[in-house]
Amino acid sequence: MSAATFYRAFEDRYRGDRDVIKQRLRAYTPFLDGLNALSAGRAPRALDLGCGRGEWLELLGEQGFQARGVDLDAGMLAACEERGLQVELTDAVAALRACAADSLALVSAFHLVEHVPFEVLQALIGEALRVLQPGGLLIMETPNPENLSVGATSFYLDPSHEKPLPPMLLGFLADYAGYARQRTVRLQEPAALHQPEHQTTLIDVLENVSPDYAIVAQKAAPAAVLAAFEAAWAGDYGYALGDLAQRYEATGAARLAELHQGLAHQADEVVALNQRHAATAAELSAQAGAHAQLA
Repeated sequence: MSAATFYRAFEDRYRGDRDVIKQRLRAYTPFLDGLNALSAGRAPRALDLGCGRGEWLELLGEQGFQARGVDLDAGMLAACEERGLQVELTDAVAALRACAADSLALVSAFHLVEHVPFEVLQALIGEALRVLQPGGLLIMETPNPENLSVGATSFYLDPSHEKPLPPMLLGFLADYAGYARQRTVRLQEPAALHQPEHQTTLIDVLENVSPDYAIVAQKAAPAAVLAAFEAAWAGDYGYALGDLAQRYEATGAARLAELHQGLAHQADEVVALNQRHAATAAELSAQAGAHAQLA
């Protein structure tokens, strides 16, 4: 198998079905709505770095964006070209450097940042800030090493990964580069975790922390511009390791309290039973004494 087709085959097996991936990507719709609200009827311009098979480009098109993608994998780009998507075989940082300042509403990088050396990541974040319009967004999605199974095992399934990037590090890089604000968006945790009746288990703590996360960073803009994103910014997104660990402890404490309550109830029943036995024994003893006197 050639290098050009290897990664596409790898993605087809382990990333998931196209429709499944597109559905997951709809988690970003609140942020896209904010960009559309500022576009005044024009199609917001977007650049997707490491566009892969093009699921995000398809979704952007459906949301009214003028989107194009770049990638270094010809096999991946072939999947995009089959669907008529606008893509180019080029490097992510080079693509950004070719863009004019303040020319894009959105720069995105899905499962790219863990593939590049640290200095390239810093350059990417800095160049994205330059090309974004005021209020524009940078979205960087990556595997979440807060998930112990991801951080210890599945991250290393991909031989092209450099190293895991904790959310605090990626968020700090956006702060340091000069973005006005950034938000951690955790993603793809099991839906059962959101059910009120769900009892958090040890498996949840070990494997079900949100397996992916994104840093959504926004370029400085007037308050009226930023206000269009407040609902998205204030959203509740996924679970960190500490969240599920606390829920597991709370679940354990509730179960222990329930057990203690049950034991206390059983103890009360034993005391009551002993009292009834004692009363019965006393009554039988009295009856025996009466019979003895009659005899």
